Amino acid sequence: MYIYGSALKKVQQSKIPMLLNRLKNTLFIVGILFLGISAQAQDPIYSQYYAAPLQLNPAFAGNTLAPFITINYRNQWSSIPTAYQTYSVSYSQFFEEPNVGVGFMATADDAGEGLITTNHFHGFFAYRLQVNRDFFLKLGVEAGFMQTTLDWNRYIFYDQIDPIDGPTDPSGMPFPSDEIPPNELNKSILDISTGILAYSRRFYGGFTLKHINTPDDSFLNINDNLNAGYPMRAAIHGGLQLPIGEGSRRGNQPFISPNILYTWQRDFAQLNIGAYASLGPIFAGAWFRNANNNGDAAILLAGFQRGILKVGYSYDFTISQALNTTTGGSHEISVILNFDANQRRKQDYNDCLELFR
Repeated sequence: MYIYGSALKKVQQSKIPMLLNRLKNTLFIVGILFLGISAQAQDPIYSQYYAAPLQLNPAFAGNTLAPFITINYRNQWSSIPTAYQTYSVSYSQFFEEPNVGVGFMATADDAGEGLITTNHFHGFFAYRLQVNRDFFLKLGVEAGFMQTTLDWNRYIFYDQIDPIDGPTDPSGMPFPSDEIPPNELNKSILDISTGILAYSRRFYGGFTLKHINTPDDSFLNINDNLNAGYPMRAAIHGGLQLPIGEGSRRGNQPFISPNILYTWQRDFAQLNIGAYASLGPIFAGAWFRNANNNGDAAILLAGFQRGILKVGYSYDFTISQALNTTTGGSHEISVILNFDANQRRKQDYNDCLELFR
């Protein structure tokens, strides 16, 4: 799911890939008014947020004693060829001697097959505080930069549309436009976030603030850029880990984890509620996503884990009346490499964060 900073920008940015799909062979117009303000405030949110823990909360840095690597891919609205695609890869690890976790994450967000691309490169640091034998706090910080690029030559403006020939002449050449491109088509900005995580053997909960420095990613200086920059995005998440059945000698006990995620950014809010079940080598899950008080999607997950490898696939069934006949839903794939999965024992962690490993 994607979070947007304001209702106006949500409409403007979401139109871009949908309109370009129709413009491939005809004369539709790209909704590019957003450039007058900013290309801002679009945050990708994985449905499998538990398989990309650093993207959810920097306090998740270092949930394993050995290297922990995640690879994630999301195809938003698969029936629209020029819709959103998001890729990410991350590394994290916990070091017992200084009692800290560190990590790194790179994310690429592609809107409209390259019309707008945003790359994130962030580092993570988390400190763990043991309150008592069974209760822990982790404080995390995240810092890095975002780089946004516009492929200006692929945009089509109103003054390029001929009533008969459309945006190109009979030879296929695009008609000229009087629109003046921004001074820069590639912009890099500093981005800072923070989060806290509390957990025990049975429950966890966390709070995150993303883009706390509200970085300015605008391309044109219009109206003094009053609305420029990423607005802060806040998230509250939590859940339980309830054992079921008998575990193996390594402590990999089957469990079910009811969990919830609520996130908001300016006037947009999203709620995910559901459960994840780990049954030995197989895991599955189901969630319901509500966006701005409207039912948005039902999410189903299935996957397997063997040794250090864990692979998950989820599909978002769009249930919104406005979108369910056109989007084709959304696909997500996650691959996790947990290098201490073969030798660790459950008591090494004494927590309920198996969902995130």
